[in-house]
Amino acid sequence: MRNAVIALKNVWVRYNGSVILEDVSLTVHEREIMSIVGPNGSGKSTLLRTIMGLKKPFRGTVEVLGTPLRKTPRGLIGYLPQKSSADVTMPVSVFDVVAMARYAGKLLFERLTGEDLSHIASSLEAVEMSDFRDRHFGSLSEGQKQRVLIARAIAMQPKILLLDEPSTGLDALAQDNFYQMLLTLRDTIGLAIVMVSHDIGAVSSIVDQLACLKSRLHFHGKPADCLSNEALAAVFGKNMSYVRHDKNCDSCRGDE
Repeated sequence: MRNAVIALKNVWVRYNGSVILEDVSLTVHEREIMSIVGPNGSGKSTLLRTIMGLKKPFRGTVEVLGTPLRKTPRGLIGYLPQKSSADVTMPVSVFDVVAMARYAGKLLFERLTGEDLSHIASSLEAVEMSDFRDRHFGSLSEGQKQRVLIARAIAMQPKILLLDEPSTGLDALAQDNFYQMLLTLRDTIGLAIVMVSHDIGAVSSIVDQLACLKSRLHFHGKPADCLSNEALAAVFGKNMSYVRHDKNCDSCRGDE
């Protein structure tokens, strides 16, 4: 049985005096991809920030890799925010962008070591961007930029990768290629991946678990079990429908 790498138990979180997350309990296991889906303002990004320790619950517990979050060693969680902080106008190479992760823990003027260079190279290889290491980051396509930013996120060899709307701005082909890359990262380097998305149809064919969130969890389980119309209505509204983008679940369709 796979070990749990993230465990939330009865978590409640406030923001500016309002309750954003209500009684959320979920578990993510090693070598597993979970997608958190829901409309804007449903608490998805807050849930990621809670897992990272940036938001503290006023009730409930968060454990990462079997320990309370405050005791989790640095670097075990990689993160790609919804909007990248990388300035595409700066004359930085793909290598430089990924190297930022390795410099983060160093003193001023401290150089990269051979170990650092090895991890940068392996991260670029994992996302199939090794041939672009000397290319100007700003010259890349949106899909290529996302791959480089993923390489930066995994350059410290985390056990968990958190992604906030990572496919935003990608066309259909780039989106599909991006999701296939996530499957490869899960299977080859053993990452557990938690990905925020608003597109149930796009992610349901590649994830191991879906968590349907609107302050509370209204569905948490395997995509093959399919979301009920009741869960969809509770989260997205009664006129919501979705169609899975694979051939293995013709019945996975919600219509109101």
